[in-house]
Amino acid sequence: MGSRASTISASHYAAALLGCTMLAGLPTVALAQDAAPAAQQPAPAAAPAAQQQGTVIRTIAVSGAQRLEPETIVSYIQLRPGMVYTAAAADQALADLAATELFADFRIDFNDATGAMTIAVEENPIINRIILEGNRRVDDEKLSEEINLRPRQIFTRSRVRADVARIIELYKRQGRFAATVEPQMVMLDQNRVDVIFEITEGPKSKVRQINIIGNEVFSDGQLQGEMLTREDSLLSFFSSNTSYDPDRMAYDQQLLRQFYLSQGYADFRVVSAVAELTPDRRDFIITYVVEEGERYRFGDVEVVSQLRDFRSDVLTQQLSIATGDWYDSEKVDQIEEGLTETAGAYGYAFADVRPRIVRNAEDRTMDVTFTISDAPRVYVEAVEVNGNTLTQDKVIRREFRIAEGDAFSSLQVARTTARINSLGYFQENFEVTQVEGSTPDRIILQANVQEEPTGQLSLSAGFSSLESFIFNGSIQQNNFRGRGQTIGLGVNYSRYSQSANISFTEPKVFDRDIAVGADLYRQQYNNGYFDRDSATFEQTTTGGGIRVGVPLSEYVSLLGRYTLNYQEVSVDETRFFADFDGDGVAQCEPLIAGRYLCDAIGNRLQSILGASFSYNTLNSRVRPTSGTSASISLDFAGLGGDTQYARARINAARFWNLGSGFIGSLSLEGGYIYGWGDDDVLLTDRFFLGEGQMRGFDIRGVGPRVVRRFYVDENADGVLDEADLLPLGDDRNQDDALGGNAYYLARAEVEIPLGSGAANLGLRPSVFVDVGSLFSVTRPQLTTSPLPDGLFIPQRDGSGNALFQQVTRDASGTVTGTTVVASPIAPDGSLNSPIGTTLPPFVEEFVGDSPSPRVSAGIGVNWNSPFGPFRIDLAYAILKERGDETKLFSFNVGTQF
Repeated sequence: MGSRASTISASHYAAALLGCTMLAGLPTVALAQDAAPAAQQPAPAAAPAAQQQGTVIRTIAVSGAQRLEPETIVSYIQLRPGMVYTAAAADQALADLAATELFADFRIDFNDATGAMTIAVEENPIINRIILEGNRRVDDEKLSEEINLRPRQIFTRSRVRADVARIIELYKRQGRFAATVEPQMVMLDQNRVDVIFEITEGPKSKVRQINIIGNEVFSDGQLQGEMLTREDSLLSFFSSNTSYDPDRMAYDQQLLRQFYLSQGYADFRVVSAVAELTPDRRDFIITYVVEEGERYRFGDVEVVSQLRDFRSDVLTQQLSIATGDWYDSEKVDQIEEGLTETAGAYGYAFADVRPRIVRNAEDRTMDVTFTISDAPRVYVEAVEVNGNTLTQDKVIRREFRIAEGDAFSSLQVARTTARINSLGYFQENFEVTQVEGSTPDRIILQANVQEEPTGQLSLSAGFSSLESFIFNGSIQQNNFRGRGQTIGLGVNYSRYSQSANISFTEPKVFDRDIAVGADLYRQQYNNGYFDRDSATFEQTTTGGGIRVGVPLSEYVSLLGRYTLNYQEVSVDETRFFADFDGDGVAQCEPLIAGRYLCDAIGNRLQSILGASFSYNTLNSRVRPTSGTSASISLDFAGLGGDTQYARARINAARFWNLGSGFIGSLSLEGGYIYGWGDDDVLLTDRFFLGEGQMRGFDIRGVGPRVVRRFYVDENADGVLDEADLLPLGDDRNQDDALGGNAYYLARAEVEIPLGSGAANLGLRPSVFVDVGSLFSVTRPQLTTSPLPDGLFIPQRDGSGNALFQQVTRDASGTVTGTTVVASPIAPDGSLNSPIGTTLPPFVEEFVGDSPSPRVSAGIGVNWNSPFGPFRIDLAYAILKERGDETKLFSFNVGTQF
């Protein structure tokens, strides 16, 4: 037999394998066709057996290896020197090499004459780096967690395919079923490769349509309203519930069943729920097939109590369901929860309430038996506080309404939870947990808190047509030194007002239920009545106060306070004082400043004694979702000092959890002030209403005001008449809010839940309606310009002397200069020119003193932005009175630390 060589490569591996299979079957086929002749030809039968014996392998060599040792490559196959080389054995060796996924190409060469076998390989490249392109919705870090390929690893196509599948699965979990990933390879020198994943994220897959088949009692719209998933539409822009989510789809089936059970359809079932991807692979169409079944009523309903303190017949009579009512699973759950809370309120913390429901298909009724299992009365073994690093234990423990050794009460535990939540020091939705004690009749209460920032840095800015740019800033620490104390500092600044205040509150003096606080402040208010660039009067208030509060019950408290103020109200005498009557005494001139401003000038000491009664059941003072708060405040000024008045205010607010994330609130407030003695209620003591209280209106934009309307000869006919009087809303007019002795204000607001994406950003939009009014002020004495050509207002020096311009001339009479002097007569006997301004003709009008309601409505958004709480309001004044100043947009921003 002569010398020959055989070669089997990876490229021919599949064909060779198929060929061997076919060849192996040929003798069998031939034998089946010619059975008799085959028996007569024994000699040729030995030839195939001899051929299968092959040639013995004498040596095995490896070529093309770069990183792998030849011995390692040989170890991957089963062939060894001394073994017989056959086609089947070569096929198996090629399969073993392919299974390693280490080689881009490989083959086996065998020389029959010498018995030398050579394994020729081309190693897979090494990964240089992995590049992600096209991903915008998912960051590189999150995608890298899904990718198993790493730099300096050996590249394999199966690993690339697996990583592509994982990336697509990640996008599917985010609702992007149209996402595609195309892997690309860029070959580099030294057998390296860059792997590039080109990602096309595609849009988020929405639910284009929801179909319900089989419903007859309830419409598609009613059932879709019960689901969490919503069809995509323009009205659902902010909702993430329009995206397809298999888990949400399963939850919707549960919601449908709960709805039908609450309507008495106990046999309801979802036959099938199918989500189909649209042909464009962008959206889904969901189809539910339902079977409603028959409607059931309540049959026999009773309570069986095994607790000695509860009578079964009494509890049965108090149930909110009765025989013959339509069956409602929600009411069954509510009764179960109510019975459990009742048992817990009497100390049976581990009492188990189980409803047993028996269905009677014949008469379509449901018998319900509530069984309260026997349990020992439980006592509080210990109260544990965990997780607080800054806040002292006593600050938390003093909010507990139940102490160690007391009988357990679920009502007191719930109240404790609400009080700790109201502190605002810890995580939202904090709850006191219950742990079994050392014996069955003992329980341990744990307050596992997570401290939150309690410092507040608030910044707000705005623009007012009256006060131009406005800035408010305050810093407050609500848990100072971890003792529950509150310390604050505030600063407000605008063109016409500046204030600063500092306050301190100790909520528990000597760990007793007595709160003490103190305030110091200084406020300045300049009112630009005549000239926007200068003030007509300045009000400065310097004062302080002390506060003492004591609880009268769990929900009612009394706060007493005393305030001492020193008020200074003045005008610029050089501008607004005049001696028009010629008696040599300059006085505040109403023609310049206005009568009501002249009446307000003076210094006064105010001594004010007040008290407030408060009722509060809110579940949180930071962000309440349920509960009520109300307060009545009374203040009396006149125990010493220069002013006398009585002032009363009332505030009330109610919050409701409307379900599905909606939070509703309604608040009411009002006030009245009555003055006695020689003076009416001063301008500085009246109520004001506008931005900050009533959205849609400017600062002090609601209520009585005096508007000085000027005549402007815009048609230049030389005659000033009614047609030349500026309209009431013209910015060239001068107006000033007078405040009111009475006001009322009501607000209704609903907070709207958003999808999980917007909620994670901290967005909380709301819609609101504000209704209010400010009124009841003594009509001021109005002034009208008596001169048709306007009123000249002289400029004065610091001593109140009128100023004149004196002209100096040389011998030839040429003007050489001017000098400002206080004498009307020049040394040469000529008259000097007076210096000042001319006030155009005007009329004053008193507007806005009406109890008629002002109404505004709008939308607002609270945003927990990265730089702090941010509030935006867009409000439109629906009803207003003549003279009111409106404002469409406002915002404020703050932060916490």
